[in-house]
Amino acid sequence: PDFWPPSGDPSSQAAQHPAGQDPVVPMFPLSDVWLFPGLALPLFIFEPRYQQMIEDSLDCSGRIVIGTVQKGHECEMPGSPPIYPIAGLGEIGRHERRPDGCFVILLVGLSRVHTEEVESDRLYRRVRVRPVEEHEVDENNATRLRERLLKAIKERAGEPQKLRGDVGLTHLVDLLTLRLPLPHGVLCRLFGELNLERRIEAVLTEHGRRPLQE
Repeated sequence: PDFWPPSGDPSSQAAQHPAGQDPVVPMFPLSDVWLFPGLALPLFIFEPRYQQMIEDSLDCSGRIVIGTVQKGHECEMPGSPPIYPIAGLGEIGRHERRPDGCFVILLVGLSRVHTEEVESDRLYRRVRVRPVEEHEVDENNATRLRERLLKAIKERAGEPQKLRGDVGLTHLVDLLTLRLPLPHGVLCRLFGELNLERRIEAVLTEHGRRPLQE
């Protein structure tokens, strides 16, 4: 997107479903991929089960969960590998259906969600999703952390970063996280950390210990 996060703050749209009912959506397991809120993720869909998933999604809400496959289970990708319990809910923002039945889609991240797998009568897996509840930052620390995040993002970007004036701390720390070369274990821990202040401090620590790219 030209600005971070995209206009409309997609994370605020994550829970559009009847009151008291957690929605069930398709789940696409991927290795070493985390769908962050606001991230636009391009995907090439070629397996028949996931072609069916896209067809079904386009006829419904267009929403899909990207479930990150747990470390050590990558060899189970043709089957049903276990995923981490906190995943990324996204919505198809753009799609192209090719003559051979494959799809090229752009999946826009909406929010982090808790997932619970349910039975599926389709070729693909389905999960029940529940929005996560983050522990917010104390007001006394918010300004200081915002300034530190903006400084770190500027150092990592190498050029002025177009940020909306009302961008929240969650989006700022996610943006910095995406700019860091982090191994699987660290990225998994940061993505699933729901205490926002702890996540910010952890990401800033990773920023400080990792050299800037030339």
